[in-house]
This record gives sequence, structure tokens and C-alpha cells, in this order.
Amino acid sequence: MNGRSLRPLRLCIVDMNNGHVNQAMRCLRGIVAAFFERVQAHNPGMICEVVEVSPRDTNAPIPEACDLYLSSGGPGSPFDGEGEPWTRDFSRLLDGVVESAIRGGGDRRALFAICYSFELVVHHFRLADIVPRADRKFGVMPIYTTPAGQRHPLLSPFGDRLFAFEHRNWEAVNLDEGRLSSYGGKLLARESRDGISKGRAILGLEVAPGVEAVQFHPEADRAGVVNWVARPEQAAAFKATYGEVTYQAMLRTLDDPRRLARTYALVIPGWLGRCFNEIAVHRGYVELPPIEDIPCTRFGAHCRAEEPAASPARSSSAGEQVAGRI
Repeated sequence: MNGRSLRPLRLCIVDMNNGHVNQAMRCLRGIVAAFFERVQAHNPGMICEVVEVSPRDTNAPIPEACDLYLSSGGPGSPFDGEGEPWTRDFSRLLDGVVESAIRGGGDRRALFAICYSFELVVHHFRLADIVPRADRKFGVMPIYTTPAGQRHPLLSPFGDRLFAFEHRNWEAVNLDEGRLSSYGGKLLARESRDGISKGRAILGLEVAPGVEAVQFHPEADRAGVVNWVARPEQAAAFKATYGEVTYQAMLRTLDDPRRLARTYALVIPGWLGRCFNEIAVHRGYVELPPIEDIPCTRFGAHCRAEEPAASPARSSSAGEQVAGRI
């Protein structure tokens, strides 16, 4: 089938940074661009479109006519927007994604939530308590998978732990396992192997059909974290909280291709590929093969910081941009 005759693939990046510029959006754009390259390599001529919307600072509606949603982290309290139009819109999006996933077929949608968005998702479905931390957690940290997480395709490549960048002042605790189970969800990762000794936070969930969410930042690449830890005030704050030895260990972790680079290469790209394949059979797309789990070198493809050149952006509505069409 000619790629141009296939139904276009539309992906939305929901920017929850409230107007603040940070490294995460660069990383997400790079991941999406690489995903579109994979899609088009197997489906030549197929149109792929990415839309960006920044609801917190613009109250712009999140478009419903997208197939995949990546909802970012962001600053502030997850309760900041209570009662505002954008929070009601995000809640409608979540419910709509779940309903579409239950129906299945070619109109199935899926959403992946990161950090701040994770907190919004947990709050919306009332899965746990969202509480402020006693102090900020930040830096490259171990994430411990549960037995369910080790079997789940999102985290199964990592065994009993992975490493990811964390930066949060809030956390989800006291999981309502019965409520999560009622949605068909699973606890995938947490802050401690035993759920207590290193912290009680819930770090990864399959929430419901079509919705997966993590408290950590799987989109963070080496360049972005180095940019962050190189700031004197951040380095000083990390050392004051965790000590010089842990700071030096974190720097070594950044150069270990089995750690941060592997998380960047496998978590979101793997989710995108799985969700694409869910709709591929219904739309006549050629399915994508699994992501190759090949550790990158220090400056290899998984670690690169360059942002792919984007097609000229055009505004499609207030607060929404079609950032690129390929």
C-alpha cells in the first residue's frame, strides 16, 4: 500500500512545564523524531505529525484527534490547577483514552504520563495519596521494579532495577491496590525494593487500558542531565543532600551505557512502538520490530544531545502548535 494512502499518525506532546523552558522538551522531541523515522522506514511515504500543546499556561484544549500522547513533567504542585479549565480538559482526555483503549481497533488512543503528569493521573483515578516530600529528590536514581513490572513490556528489559533522572517535590504513596486492580492496572516500580527502606513512593504504573505512567524521567538523556548537574547551585544542593561520594557516583553513572542511556533508549521508544503496533493491524500499517537493546557508547546514538531539525512550525489554534509534519 502506498504510504500516502495510509491514515496519518498523529502524536501530541502535552507540555506541562507551565511556560518554563527545560531540557525535557528537547528530549521528548528527539524521541518522537526518532520514532517517526522508524515508522516511515517501515511505512515509506506515511505522514506523521506531532502536535504540541501547553495547557497549564494557556488553557489551550488538548486535541482529541491524536493517536498517542506524551504528557510531560513540570514544576509546582499537582493541585495548582484544581478547578481550572485545563485540569478538567486533561481529565476528559484521560477518560477518553481509556474508553478508546477498551473499545480497541484503529481508533485506539494511548497516553504516557511523566512526573507531574503522573501525579495528575494518580490523583484523577484516585489511586494513591499525592503528598509533598520532606525534601526535594533529584539526580540519577535507581528505580526498583516489582514482579509485575519485571513481566510488563514497559520495564521487562531492566530486570529488578533501572536508573533514571528524578526531580520532584511530591510523591504518590499509600497505593489503593484494589482500586488500581479494578481499572486493570498494575504496580510496576517503586522507590525501594521492599517499598519502605529507601522511600515509599510509587514510581511506575500501568494505570488502566491505554494509560501508563511513571514518576521518574525516562526521557532524560546524558546531555540534559550533565547540563543540569553542571550548574554550581544544583551540584552544591545535591552534595548537601546526598554527599560528595554519591555525587561522584552519579557522574560515573552518566557514562555507563547500561544505566541512564539504556532507560532513554528503551522506555518511551518501546512504549511508542507497542502502541503503534496496537493500531497497525487495523490501519494497514507495517508493524515495527522491537527496539534493539544494544548499549550505546558514551557518545553513541542513545546519548546524543542534538535536536533533530523540525519542519517549520505553524500555529493551529491558541496554545497549540503543529510542530512538525514528516
